[in-house]
Amino acid sequence: MGKRADCILVTEGIVFVIEFKVGSSAFDRHAIEQVYDYSLDLKNFHEGSHAATIVPVLIATNANQVDFDLELGADGVAAPICIGRSGLGDLVAQAAGIPREQSVSSPDWEASGYKPTPTIIEAAQALYKSHDVTEISRSDASAKNLRATSDRIAEIIGTSKRDYKKSICFVTGVPGAGKTLAGLNIAASRAERHENENAVFLSGNGPLVTVLREALARDKVEQGKIGGEKISKKDAEREVSLFVQNIHHFRDHYLSDPNEPFEHVVVFDEAQRAWTTDQASKFMQAKRGLADFDQSEPEFLIGVMDRHSEWCTIVCLIGGGQEINTGEAGLGEWLRAVENRFSDWEVHASTLLEDPHYTVSQDAVELLRSPKITKHEDLHLSVSMRSFRAEKLSSFVSSVLDGDVSSASYALASLGDRYPILLTRDLASAKNWLNGRARGSERTGLVASSGAHRLRPEGIHIKSAIDPKSWFLNDSQDVRSSYYLEDVATEFDIQGLELDWAGMCWDADLRMVDGSWQFNAFKGSKWQSVKSSTRQVYLLNAYRVLLTRARQGMIIFVPNGDDKDPTRPPAFYDQTYDFLRGCGIPELK
Repeated sequence: MGKRADCILVTEGIVFVIEFKVGSSAFDRHAIEQVYDYSLDLKNFHEGSHAATIVPVLIATNANQVDFDLELGADGVAAPICIGRSGLGDLVAQAAGIPREQSVSSPDWEASGYKPTPTIIEAAQALYKSHDVTEISRSDASAKNLRATSDRIAEIIGTSKRDYKKSICFVTGVPGAGKTLAGLNIAASRAERHENENAVFLSGNGPLVTVLREALARDKVEQGKIGGEKISKKDAEREVSLFVQNIHHFRDHYLSDPNEPFEHVVVFDEAQRAWTTDQASKFMQAKRGLADFDQSEPEFLIGVMDRHSEWCTIVCLIGGGQEINTGEAGLGEWLRAVENRFSDWEVHASTLLEDPHYTVSQDAVELLRSPKITKHEDLHLSVSMRSFRAEKLSSFVSSVLDGDVSSASYALASLGDRYPILLTRDLASAKNWLNGRARGSERTGLVASSGAHRLRPEGIHIKSAIDPKSWFLNDSQDVRSSYYLEDVATEFDIQGLELDWAGMCWDADLRMVDGSWQFNAFKGSKWQSVKSSTRQVYLLNAYRVLLTRARQGMIIFVPNGDDKDPTRPPAFYDQTYDFLRGCGIPELK
């Protein structure tokens, strides 16, 4: 993953991670974070370090000897020790006396495996540098191997190319299972190893595209500096734009260009969010001046690829319970387009595609029963890998949103202490908890529903838009970053992205009333009941997205409300809090 410590010292049964700053007399914040990150990375992803005591050490060779206190965290990772060139012997001697869960032997430690679970940003950077998905993802038997899914898609593409066929495949996965990672891997590997395919990753998720492209461009400029090559930011941005694109820019380009597309392989992320005929028609008429546009977005996009005279492959990544916006077509529009207009295309689908979490409409279920559709088990990613600490997080969240206390309690118990989830009625306490949990450069942030209008008295302004590039990528010294816990991201900002530690702020738009969820929207100066079943699904999915963003743990803030404010009386919040507590979520002490 591009992280490489200067030196590892395994002695006295302890792992010392040492970073040298030669010629320096100061211990700057970035260097301290760097050595802390190396140590946490080993603890989380290196098998030989899981039960080890790990001591991060920063040595500034021109610094005077600094007194130190050896403080171990609950997981056995010490707070970073800053010393001069002569302090290492004293540190090793003092560390030898501390109690530890397990002593480490050098040969066993060195021989054990490294199985990272990168953030989507880290993964995109690694894949863009021509690494393979197997090099950057877990491969243990307990996790569904991304390799199987990637191999199956590669096989479908290869067959289509060899036999001059046009194919479309539908990949499903639970939140955080690696659908986007699989899609990026396909786009990167086909572009790198197969000439003239010009594979591209397309997403209608604006913040995701913005953040990924900015991260890739920044990384390319930085790698150029390291290699002695001067690369301008504009040149870097131009190059990465061929790899990751906004689906709407792709669509608009081929609205005016009737030729065969440049791309033979396209990956559509969150394909169920493509627009219905009605939504696409309204947009085209209002924004593009096309009064007679009468296609759904899936029908138009398949039509673009169908212009190829020889072969092409479309890969549709379908998230479970991810539709969060008006006019999103779901799976049905893709299937109807294939059935009605592109019947010569070969269709490959995940065996889980008929599950209610992926196929909302009954007509889509009927279409999936067609004998022309080939089903594959390995086109489904069943285990969440976003949180390397809690594979069953999505099961817990689904039970909560189903209102099932018993199942939620059981799922939460299976998470154990590895993935802390806490409740609080005090926002300041939630922020303190987040700041206290995060170490090194682990990213914290506040999230809330886009309908959480009455969190404003608590200081949470969901109408104040974040700058995604700054919020997700800038460091803890930047007030625009997520670390400051001032600007809050909504489901639209954060879908497809992630934090290490999240503060999830719960408003009265989704509230528990007598054992069932009640759906509300704030209009003007009061709450109104949401009657539309589709909009109710959107609201549940918004909370599903928000509750599955944290890799390592989260705290849920439910306000107390205010008797004097008719828009947020305590009754709007108390039952929700009691329900979550009944699901087994402990209160922050």
